[in-house]
Amino acid sequence: MNNKITVFTKPWDMAIEKLADLVKEFGVDGVELPVRKGYPVNPDNIASELPKAAKLFRDRGLIIGSVAGDTDEKTVAACGDAGIPMIRICVGIDMKIGYLAAEKKVRALFDALLPALRKHHVAIGVQNHCDFMIGSAIGLMHLIEEYDPKEVCAVLDPAHCAVDGEPEAMALDIVWSHLGMMNFKSASHWRVNGPDEEEAKWKILWTTAQHSGYSWRTMVQALRARDYKGTICLPAEYSHPSQPGQLMGDDAIAPIKKDIAYMKKLLAEDGGASTGSANSTGKTSTNWKSSGAK
Repeated sequence: MNNKITVFTKPWDMAIEKLADLVKEFGVDGVELPVRKGYPVNPDNIASELPKAAKLFRDRGLIIGSVAGDTDEKTVAACGDAGIPMIRICVGIDMKIGYLAAEKKVRALFDALLPALRKHHVAIGVQNHCDFMIGSAIGLMHLIEEYDPKEVCAVLDPAHCAVDGEPEAMALDIVWSHLGMMNFKSASHWRVNGPDEEEAKWKILWTTAQHSGYSWRTMVQALRARDYKGTICLPAEYSHPSQPGQLMGDDAIAPIKKDIAYMKKLLAEDGGASTGSANSTGKTSTNWKSSGAK
């Protein structure tokens, strides 16, 4: 297989120049860039700083394949100006109004953005996410199936499918017509109380491919069978071993390097190339301002 590999750089809050150098060291093709408060590129300066960041990455032979940011006209326009095809989002479900009503509300927001998405050639990429969010492949398609995938597409995250119980090949089949990007991270359920309790209590552990609740190899083989040519993003999310939240900064470097090496190995199987010369599908990804996106 011959796919671009990007890394979501949420764990590394540093100057763009330093970040680009770090990503170059990882040996991948580029990044998914967080455009959030506290980061060098943020909602307040996106119009001026995102194109500068994109150029800086290009000068190092890297891409910004997607951003994780707000879905508003300002962000869409900035992505278009910077040549970034996708805004990745996760969609939260407000149980005060219920699942179907929450879906309807989100679709109305998508509909309002369609003219800007078409004008700037940017897509919203909706990622599935566990808990009170659209968590499954079938949930994604129920939300977006009526949209042109050039404008609203799916970002399939098999880790969340694993938590929700969807097999790899089935999840891919469900979203295939609208697939814009693949996420590869890993999650498993871990029991947090003893075996003699009346009911088991569980938490989700974010980990490396070696301890994943689904098979990276099976997922890559399913993508290969369909000749997937789009971007593969590694979100670099790993649970902190002794406190809430995920590993950040230098602590996240060793596990992401391990996962990058494994992904390259899988993509290179059967004589395929791992990275560096692929064309993306032209489809895209996003992060919703009020969605609780990760």
